[in-house]
Amino acid sequence: MPATHTPFTHTPAALSARALLLDMDGTLVNSDSVVERVWRDWALRHGLDPAAALKVVHGRQGYATMALLLPHRPMAENHAENRELLALETADMDGVVPIAGAPGFMKAIADLPHALVTSADEPLALARMGAAGLPVPPVRVTAECVGASKPDPEGFLKGAAELGFTPEDCVVFEDSEAGITAGRAAGMRVVGVGPRAGAFAPDVHVADLSGVAVTAGPRGAFTLTFA
Repeated sequence: MPATHTPFTHTPAALSARALLLDMDGTLVNSDSVVERVWRDWALRHGLDPAAALKVVHGRQGYATMALLLPHRPMAENHAENRELLALETADMDGVVPIAGAPGFMKAIADLPHALVTSADEPLALARMGAAGLPVPPVRVTAECVGASKPDPEGFLKGAAELGFTPEDCVVFEDSEAGITAGRAAGMRVVGVGPRAGAFAPDVHVADLSGVAVTAGPRGAFTLTFA
């Protein structure tokens, strides 16, 4: 029997952290319209139910989604087709906008340790952050940087290491089941952002970033509070 998920409703008043690891799509940038266009077309070309495809696409690298949906296909074909889809997504910025509160949130953390940890490759990450008018963090862990897609924790662990912090020091911001699972597997606390996140038991769940406040503390620590 498939696992069921109970929405997580308790939200702590605050979390302390020394570094933040930020997913992009669904967390900082609303790119759902592009993702759904590209993956609906892909699913139809392969005789798959688009609705079923869209249930697993968020948070994963494309090749990993393809492996779930076409389990008997050689992985080399998945990687090749994923490159094609990344190019399509990079060329399509129609409807790409910031998540509510993201501009202010990024401004508030500009001088704090933070990294982008995304399943997008570098060109797509730069294009979407630019289309949304958001600053691109100097530290980025994109698809090219890892050997395994979320829900594997590799990306978050690499992001923490590049910032120079332990997993316990870090708070992850994520929107998807794959991303929340990856953050938890990395031993980090997770803030779930948006409608997808609430069903997967993040430590905190927020509708968007507009109610997240950041307050500096002693010895490099800071506090996140949630409206």
